[in-house]
Amino acid sequence: MDSVTELAKGVGVARACLALSLPRATFYRRRQLPRVVRPRPSPSRALQPSERQAVLDTLHSPRFVDKAPAEVWATLLDEGIHLCSVRSMYRLLTANHKVRERRDQLRHPSYTKPELITDSLTRPVESK
Repeated sequence: MDSVTELAKGVGVARACLALSLPRATFYRRRQLPRVVRPRPSPSRALQPSERQAVLDTLHSPRFVDKAPAEVWATLLDEGIHLCSVRSMYRLLTANHKVRERRDQLRHPSYTKPELITDSLTRPVESK
């Protein structure tokens, strides 16, 4: 990278990159300073830790343990209880590693390639 920078002072960036077989986009990308990743602020309407635990306790209760979050939400709503949205329930379950793909994924077996094996005594059949 330093050689491209030095050469670019005399002949320009495009020609220096062409001479050294380096794409110009790569040259400019590597010159940039690394970006600082800041933690995202928590939304003001996010569930508090106590509310999250209440939702998880409800989802893990014997009454709802085998039901989908949408079904739990609908049942609780019929009873006049609103803990959170269905999507929030899924987010909480995903964060606690409680959601997975329910279908078994097919694993393809590895097959050996077929081989054509001939014997040295085998002769082609002559047609008349």
